[in-house]
Amino acid sequence: MIVCQNCKSQEPDGTIFCSECGTQLMEINSVQTQKFAENADDLHGTASNVNLRIASENSWISLHLLDSGKILPFSDRKEFTLGRLSDNQPIEPDVDLSPFKAFDNGVSRLHAVIRYKDGNVVMVDVGSSNGTYINGIRILPNIEHPLRHGDIVALGKLKMQIILS
Repeated sequence: MIVCQNCKSQEPDGTIFCSECGTQLMEINSVQTQKFAENADDLHGTASNVNLRIASENSWISLHLLDSGKILPFSDRKEFTLGRLSDNQPIEPDVDLSPFKAFDNGVSRLHAVIRYKDGNVVMVDVGSSNGTYINGIRILPNIEHPLRHGDIVALGKLKMQIILS
């Protein structure tokens, strides 16, 4: 167990932030939130060439945003938090979906996690306000749900298709 130096709350080993007061408990490598420009066709492809270029030779997962046709590739880590940035936010998501009308579509600041675990890809809703849906079915928060190639995921109303490499 880890004891928060600020509020003395006991947290499980490996916890990065205190669940009671939000204080950072572990030193983590400086990881920047991935930001994607809404008009980055030359970097991430569009719906018309998704079969020609899935996004990156090294990516293990890509998100095909259905409204815009953009494809967001991920490869450098095995876990990503999805959400949107806002002013004075103490914990930032790994992937900022703000350029894709995340606020208007009901995406929470920290909405969901996608992770590669034991050869499988899973998604966890981290207590979002407007829910996470896989193929139209709302998933329960804080429980891992398997993802497959081609699944349609909605964070609130922001829909994306899962592309597994």
